[in-house]
Amino acid sequence: MAGICCCSWPCWPQLTAAQRPADILFLVGAAFSLAAAGFFPALVLGIFWKRASGLGALSMLGGVGVSFYYMSSTHPWLRELIWRIPRSTPIDNLWWGIEPISAGVFGVPVGFLLIVVISLLTPMPAASTLRLIDEMRYPHHPDPA
Repeated sequence: MAGICCCSWPCWPQLTAAQRPADILFLVGAAFSLAAAGFFPALVLGIFWKRASGLGALSMLGGVGVSFYYMSSTHPWLRELIWRIPRSTPIDNLWWGIEPISAGVFGVPVGFLLIVVISLLTPMPAASTLRLIDEMRYPHHPDPA
C-alpha cells in the first residue's frame, strides 16, 4: 500500500489541475496560506523562543487544520468536493468578510497559540538543543588566519 501511495503521489497535482478546480491565483494563495499557517509559527518560535518544544511544533497541524477548514467551507470548488455543497449555493459563512484565499489569517494565530500552550505544558528542550538554537541565532565565525 505504501508503494502505491509513493508511486501515485507525483500524479496528484496533474489530476487536480485536470479537473480545473479554480484559477491559479487561488491555488497559489491557498498554498501560501497553508504554508504560513503550518510553518511560520513553528519556525519563528523555534528559533527565537528557547522554550519552544518539538511537540509544540507539531501544533502546526492545528493552524493548517483551521486554514483548511475555512478554505473548504468558503471556496465553491472545495465546498463541493469536501462537503458536497453545490457550487451554485451562495457563500454566506465568510468570517469577517475575509476571502478563502487569505485563510492563513486564521491559521497563523492558532498555530502561535497552540505552540505556546503545548510547549509550556511539555518539558523544556534538552541543553544540547538549546546550544544548537544559540548557534543558529548567533553563529561563531572563525577568525581568518
